[in-house]
Amino acid sequence: MSKKCQLCTIEKATLKRPKTGQAICKSCFFEVFELEIHNTIVSNSLFKPGQRVAIGASGGKDSTVLAYVMKLLNDRYNYGLELVLLSVDEGISGYRDDSLETVKRNQIQYDLPLKIVSYKELYEWSMDDIVKEVGLKNNCTFCGVFRRQALDRGATMLDVDHIVTGHNADDIAETVLMNSNTSGDVARLQRCTEIVTSGESGLCRSKPFKYTYEKEIVMYAYFKELDYFSTECIYSPNAYRGHARVFLKDLEFIRPSTILDIIHSGETFQLKSSIKLPPQKTCERCGYISSNLICKACVLLEGLNRGLPQLGIGHTNRIRKIHGDTPENLSQIQHFSTIQKDEAMLADLASRHLKLSDTTKPPLSAGKMPPSW
Repeated sequence: MSKKCQLCTIEKATLKRPKTGQAICKSCFFEVFELEIHNTIVSNSLFKPGQRVAIGASGGKDSTVLAYVMKLLNDRYNYGLELVLLSVDEGISGYRDDSLETVKRNQIQYDLPLKIVSYKELYEWSMDDIVKEVGLKNNCTFCGVFRRQALDRGATMLDVDHIVTGHNADDIAETVLMNSNTSGDVARLQRCTEIVTSGESGLCRSKPFKYTYEKEIVMYAYFKELDYFSTECIYSPNAYRGHARVFLKDLEFIRPSTILDIIHSGETFQLKSSIKLPPQKTCERCGYISSNLICKACVLLEGLNRGLPQLGIGHTNRIRKIHGDTPENLSQIQHFSTIQKDEAMLADLASRHLKLSDTTKPPLSAGKMPPSW
């Protein structure tokens, strides 16, 4: 005899929730999945009505589900947000060009504006070029640093107030393990579990999927038949994060709550009052936030342009002593203060906002909010 859903006790249970182990039906899974994300957004006051929010869109499962759910919840609960898709083209042939086609289909499917910025136009280097120069050992360092700044630059072009990314509970737990076991960077260990962080010029970043398991995101995308790109990056098989991921999956198999336990351990991490963290500065070259006089992106780019790819990968001071300081005529990243707004897209966004404001429903009152499970 088939089991009944443990939540509604009416429908037939069709899946087992990875997060709780409950046997539930698809309808209840959709409801609890969406409601938990809504509760995360509301309980942490992630947004304010009228904000323009950029959804970091790569075409993968996390960002595709994020775009779908953000639009769904924005309409259902009337957050009053102006949503836009923001993608970064790293310039990885056979991978990113294909995934961006998925993003373009999502743009049509969800009726959301799309802005794409590329490494080539921002840094004059694509990831294909960078890998030819540095090989496959430290390439993920370049990509991660450049992508973060590229998102902020794209957001600046669109006058965005807030960026949301598809980092899920598994991603955050992996980062806690990596920072606690290898880098010893206590400042980064504190930041990696924060659901909201501040970026350039007060631009906020948040992770609505902070407590959402990766397996449940995959299940949601599968049962909703969402259109997403599932191929892994061709340059990431040797990334250290892969080892942390395998270790975390082994722990999750033994104890499913391990993922949330690790996140909570990072949240409760505290420093002695006598320990002083480095103050946030502004990069002297590009104007981006940095804990040093020159940000990591500028140092990495300098190394590429000088033919010294190890500059910024742990050997900065030694390499500078050998090869000297930065030449004056070296190509640099555009300063944040000189970034031009995308006037055409801003006009399109303004037009969309006017159309939406004519049909906007009044906010859902607290009494009409569905109860938390």
